[in-house]
Amino acid sequence: MKRVNIIIHEVSRTLRLTLCCVGMTMMATACDDFLDREPLSFKSEEAYFHTAEDFKLAVNDLYKFLPQNNSIWGGTYSEDCKSDNQCSSGYYAILLSNGDYKTQAQSNGSNIWNFNRLRAINFALNKIEGALEEAEDQTMARHYLGEAYFFRAWEYFRMLRNYGDLPIIKQVMDDDDAALTAASKRYPRNEVARFIIDDLNKGIELLQEKAPESGRVCKDAAYALLSRVALFEASWERYHAGTCFVPGNAKWPGKTLWPDFAFASGSAEAEVDYFLDIAIAAADHVASKRSLDADYQGMFNNYETVFPDDDEVILARYYQKGVLSHSCSAFLKNGGGCGATRALVNTFLMQNGLPIYAGGSGYKGDSKDTYTEFQGRDERLTVSVRAAGRYIETHYDAETNTNVNDTTFYNKPFIYNTGNEKSTTGYDICKWLVGNYSLEHYTSRDYGGEQRTQYNCTTAVPILRAAECYLNYLEAYFMRYGSLGGNCERYWKALRQRAGVDDDFNKTINNTDLEKENDLAVWSRGQLIDKTLYNIRRERRCEFIAEGMRFDDLKRWRSLDMMKDYQPEGFRLWGTLNEQLYADNRTKELSPDVVTQSGLSDYLRPLQVSASSAAYNGYTFPKPHYLEPIPIAEFLLCISPEGVTQTAIGMSMLYQNPGWPVDADGPADYSYDCD
Repeated sequence: MKRVNIIIHEVSRTLRLTLCCVGMTMMATACDDFLDREPLSFKSEEAYFHTAEDFKLAVNDLYKFLPQNNSIWGGTYSEDCKSDNQCSSGYYAILLSNGDYKTQAQSNGSNIWNFNRLRAINFALNKIEGALEEAEDQTMARHYLGEAYFFRAWEYFRMLRNYGDLPIIKQVMDDDDAALTAASKRYPRNEVARFIIDDLNKGIELLQEKAPESGRVCKDAAYALLSRVALFEASWERYHAGTCFVPGNAKWPGKTLWPDFAFASGSAEAEVDYFLDIAIAAADHVASKRSLDADYQGMFNNYETVFPDDDEVILARYYQKGVLSHSCSAFLKNGGGCGATRALVNTFLMQNGLPIYAGGSGYKGDSKDTYTEFQGRDERLTVSVRAAGRYIETHYDAETNTNVNDTTFYNKPFIYNTGNEKSTTGYDICKWLVGNYSLEHYTSRDYGGEQRTQYNCTTAVPILRAAECYLNYLEAYFMRYGSLGGNCERYWKALRQRAGVDDDFNKTINNTDLEKENDLAVWSRGQLIDKTLYNIRRERRCEFIAEGMRFDDLKRWRSLDMMKDYQPEGFRLWGTLNEQLYADNRTKELSPDVVTQSGLSDYLRPLQVSASSAAYNGYTFPKPHYLEPIPIAEFLLCISPEGVTQTAIGMSMLYQNPGWPVDADGPADYSYDCD
């Protein structure tokens, strides 16, 4: 089958996404016929949804819901700034207990509580399902229906992670107040997760093993998402058990609407096991047949990549010059306003498999420069974070049989810049950077050229990778059985071997001291966790550096309870060779206006550059922020005699998430008893 790379882009108000075929002229022939028809609307859908090609064009519109790197600043590479992994030039109010993070007055297109996407997905899904039998090409028709089920699961999972309990809506709703009010009833979060799993299982039955075009969903993509959803819900329900964030207890806000609630599996722990079993099986289905790519960084910064059908990258968003692009490298070349934290850097092991604090690790410390600090470390660190200092490139001279110094390279992080051009921590993310000059790639002569200018970057964004399935299997298996049986050893060793780390994970476990780990993930429910489980979490943190996974992980593990007066730190500046990098212009480049001074800490502290910052004293995560608040106006739209929440105009069918107001847009009650 000839591979066709699809690019998703906006083309019109009614058909916002079409296919762009790399190196071919198929875009004109594939799209023009559809665009020549009458506009797709609720009044004219009779003209559509008759052929597999119609189904394909309908689901194309759903690919815009997948993660991306933006044409301006931000995207997947910067998402972890909302965590302990990276730090931006500003701060994130959701991590503060000062009242800045508030319930919004009403829902709109920018809210997380937004059902517009779901309506679009249900419209496509319902129409394709209703017309499926009349399509001549049943194989492709069923595949595109499978894609629609995948996207409904994707969207519901986004909502589940943020809101927990949700209305379950399977059809496009008519504009009928009574019907809409009844449909607003929130279902317990475990039932929502079961609904998502059911959609993914339907998708698995319909989707092809190989995507018909690169960039499209295939069967393994549904399996990978299935493992992610099931593990998320299992860990959420285990670590938040007995709190207001899990159904089945007196503190759960849904108890009035669901007085007879019972877990489908019979008990809370049995429900956790139900999800763990699904996560294990789904992850193993993918991991057992997909090997890891040898070139880790090449998955993120190669702008000529189209991933093969059996690649580690199962699903990616593709870009093409002149059609759809982003600006990732344009910002990251100067630091990108989203540097890695010292806590993240210190999590990475030495290549001998030892933590940096362990005896015999060979760690060279951070008292010189980051080039020295990174020597002998996990290769995922050295290709993902750009080292600072002076580097000498050498080449082998065959005539003299010696290595000869050739060119000296010099990297000075732009810690004195501002905004999105700033190196916030000195540990610059380069994993996504085209023409990266990292420790392992200083022999490269490619600075990235046009790819490093705004609006011209076309590197693909991996969305689902087999490596996640390896890690999901490890975590779910250990949570289920308390041991490393099954395929755990095989998958863990493969991850470490690719990272250039000694694959003896037991050596790492035996030399781990949780008290010395600078990692919120050593905690769940305020208690230190098992060392083996922590090292699985460590592996996950290192594998997914700058991929936007961290905040959701910390929420489901209930690790954010321990984020109290938390100061993200960067590299060690004062009294080191790093400081000497700025000797020629230190008055300007090391002024109190741009970096924290030595009297405060030897390490950069991005949140304390300005004494007037709301985050100057660090992040303290309030428990009500584990779930987002529902906008106030939503309660007034769902008034019913069967309602459960008092409002100014009557009882609403909706109930608010714990600690958040329902009568005025404002902050959460930080004294609310969530436990």
